[in-house]
Amino acid sequence: MNETFYIIVPIPNVALSPNFTVGSIGGRMMKAAASKKYRKSVCDAIKNECIESIPWKKVSVKAEFYHKTNRRHDEDNSIGSLKAAYDGIVDAGVVVDDDHTHMRREIPEFNFDKEYPRVVLTITRLE
Repeated sequence: MNETFYIIVPIPNVALSPNFTVGSIGGRMMKAAASKKYRKSVCDAIKNECIESIPWKKVSVKAEFYHKTNRRHDEDNSIGSLKAAYDGIVDAGVVVDDDHTHMRREIPEFNFDKEYPRVVLTITRLE
């Protein structure tokens, strides 16, 4: 049985990028706060969907980024910046863990929307 739903969340804070340099206690605190906030926003968005069939054994997650500017974006950094989002999916009870056994991450897509930058996460049940 394949079920799919999607949520819309903001573009991750720059502090969530793997390239973000954490050279001080303040930097570490900023990154931790940004991670906690993003994780909670994803968890809350999923809970608002009221999906009765979860938990699922395995899911596929596809991210579609809609940036303000139409420039090149690094796939690896974009996936890394979504670590808190993947944790939020687990926090919402969709799957028990975000390891490779339970969650497959698709290659992200990059689009341009000057008026409404966002990330659309499409979560599909795989069984």
